[in-house]
Amino acid sequence: MRRLLEARARDLGFCGLRVTRPDRLPDLPGRLSTWLAEGAHGTMDWMADRAGQRASPINLWPGLRSIVVVAMSYRPEQDPLSLLARKDRGAVAAYAQRRDYHEVLKGRLKELGGYLSAKGDVRVKVFCDTAPVMEKTLAEAAGLGWQGKHTVLIDRRHGNWLLLGAIYTSAEFEPDAPGRDHCGSCRACLDVCPTAAFPAPYRLDARRCISYLTIEHAGPIPPEFRSAIGNRIFGCDDCLAVCPWNKFARTAAETRLAARADLASPALADLAALDDAAFRRFFAGTPVKRTGRDRFLRNVMIAVGNSGTPDLADAAVAGLADASPLVRGMAVWACGRLLDPEAVGALHRRHGAAETDPHVRDEWRAAGLTEARAGETSAA
Repeated sequence: MRRLLEARARDLGFCGLRVTRPDRLPDLPGRLSTWLAEGAHGTMDWMADRAGQRASPINLWPGLRSIVVVAMSYRPEQDPLSLLARKDRGAVAAYAQRRDYHEVLKGRLKELGGYLSAKGDVRVKVFCDTAPVMEKTLAEAAGLGWQGKHTVLIDRRHGNWLLLGAIYTSAEFEPDAPGRDHCGSCRACLDVCPTAAFPAPYRLDARRCISYLTIEHAGPIPPEFRSAIGNRIFGCDDCLAVCPWNKFARTAAETRLAARADLASPALADLAALDDAAFRRFFAGTPVKRTGRDRFLRNVMIAVGNSGTPDLADAAVAGLADASPLVRGMAVWACGRLLDPEAVGALHRRHGAAETDPHVRDEWRAAGLTEARAGETSAA
């Protein structure tokens, strides 16, 4: 049955399949509890809401006997770091430049799970980042690879550009040996992080992670991280891109995961002009759409402010009249970065003086443009 399952997995585009059991995760409850207690999950309350099921898979499904973990490569064709120097363009994480992996991977998982259920006459449940399942920890326990110092799974054959899925089953499979750490003394992923999101090797503080800040975080992005975000408008690939083990990885073979050419380096000026309908059309079928237009435009405004490109000042000014206070607030910050104080003072008199949202008013204050200061600028 195992050989048949592996052959079927290869046919479905998976680059790896390994098996573990629910009793082979003795360290998971303690590690998860410590991470949550530190508040390192930020506002991702869903990580804590069902922590008992995350920490112990048997709590999610008492009938569980074996866990089949699979991986699918999405290695990008070009180095994601090369785009960071193009300040008038937006950098979208490699996984989000293509069709939403939840749809692609979940469909293939269902096929594989259905095959196992029919051939083995067993029960199965499939999971792909949509349930309280710790896929990376399960993958390491099953021997698909190891969680590197950046906490992402690394496979010596495929690098760290991997999408993971799990099949919980009542079948009794012989478990594979767990993955062995091959990071050695390398700390490339730790040193490259723009916001120092790794307080120590193998530990991530999501509150400082650009992927968390630009995707999961719902409010204004804290000022101390804005400059470091650069032109990253959705996620961040820095720690993934520098991993030496990627030299062995092959470009993604799954055609449904092929990157869209128009998402490789979208112009910030075009993105800043998107209304809700245009945003939904442009990002239809991609992970970006789930974040929503306002949160995404917040990120675009930060990238505009970081561009140092006077030609993008018009985009920042237009953002001051946006219906979303989240966008307006970041537009204030962008204007402060691209325009001289006199011009910003004039904009404050036109837009800021009548602002009612407290967060946006805070942005004007942070720019040193209270009503009194704006009056002084005008008099001068």
